[in-house]
Amino acid sequence: MTAYVISEVEVRDPAAFEAYRALAAETIAQYGGRYLVRGGQAELLEGGPSPKAIVIVEFPTMARLKEWYASSEYAEALKLRASALQRRLLLVEGVSTP
Repeated sequence: MTAYVISEVEVRDPAAFEAYRALAAETIAQYGGRYLVRGGQAELLEGGPSPKAIVIVEFPTMARLKEWYASSEYAEALKLRASALQRRLLLVEGVSTP
């Protein structure tokens, strides 16, 4: 069953963010993930507060997603994360298809 990383991001340091983004993208691909949404225009229709930049990444399984997040490769990107951005990060299972 597919699994998704949903991240709401606020950039703190644009240069550090670009470095983080490049490292993260490499590791995501290495672990079989693919971007579905990467900071495109978001429009609030209900509720609040207004959304920040949204990133959604699909992985083949929740196990593979967790392998990526705990990997030594992604750990290198995480070293930049605190200075590069502030975020909320959710892991969500997809629906199974018959």
